[in-house]
Amino acid sequence: MAIIVDKVLKRKKIALACKDIILENGIRNVTISKLAESAGVGKWSIYEYFENKEDIVFEIINIMMLEHNERKEKQLSKVSSTKEKVRIFLSFFYNSEDSELIKIYKEFISILLSNPNKSMVEFQAQCSKSHHDWFLSIIQNGIKSGELIQESKGLAKGLCFIGEGMFVMNSFSSNPNVLEKDIYEFIDTVFKLIKVK
Repeated sequence: MAIIVDKVLKRKKIALACKDIILENGIRNVTISKLAESAGVGKWSIYEYFENKEDIVFEIINIMMLEHNERKEKQLSKVSSTKEKVRIFLSFFYNSEDSELIKIYKEFISILLSNPNKSMVEFQAQCSKSHHDWFLSIIQNGIKSGELIQESKGLAKGLCFIGEGMFVMNSFSSNPNVLEKDIYEFIDTVFKLIKVK
């Protein structure tokens, strides 16, 4: 009797088995052979499930972002202040709990900038849109609850992009604590302007 393989599950398992070697060395510094060895599969299996090694990073980022979003949703549900929700939302960029995801995200962004493919571009666009929509709902709820002024809604997209920009610029710094401090200071300043007096 033939064994039926769940290709989606097998793809995920292979990708996750490659995660540590990618985190340790970066995708550009590992070969398909090393990835296959790390995953405990033959080189042919890598090519059966992935177009190339960058596609493995793409699968890992998909898996990790889903897990991250579930965790973040739980964290957000535990606080009521809009300012605290914004801090939690932007904590992705410096949170030690997300250090592996941050490293994989940097690998993904590097691939996206240097060698994009349609699926990766669409994924990044969808992630940006869903995170913006999520962030916008936090701001809108702050307006509904009377915490924030109506004009705050117009800042939602910009606040997301500024957080990403601060993250990218901080990537060149050796001190991640600077980013947390800078984001907190930025949020405090913005909330002085948008909070209902």
